[in-house]
Amino acid sequence: MSFYETVFILTPVLSDDQAKEAVQKIENDIKSFGGTVKHLENWGLRKLAYPIQKKSTGFYFLVEFEAEGSVVAEYELQMKRDERVIRFLTVKMDKDHVTYSERRRAKLAKA
Repeated sequence: MSFYETVFILTPVLSDDQAKEAVQKIENDIKSFGGTVKHLENWGLRKLAYPIQKKSTGFYFLVEFEAEGSVVAEYELQMKRDERVIRFLTVKMDKDHVTYSERRRAKLAKA
């Protein structure tokens, strides 16, 4: 099992409840494919670097999870099918990245 990190952007026309529902669906997809969610972080509404689908803002989220490589392909397919997700990027975390992420989470927990 490897560690992965996904940053995804939800369309800004969603209400808070709809955004929470979309994030919950993504979290459930990871779990249903056999992965485990380690951390989920809401970065809030932010301005996009360039317009996507005629939208200039979006709700940013970060999810860190542990899964097999085949899970990532299935998970990303579900992300592509979800019209609420306008962009996403999944990265495999190496040991230094995992260590940095754990320290960052500990620092956020203290603040």
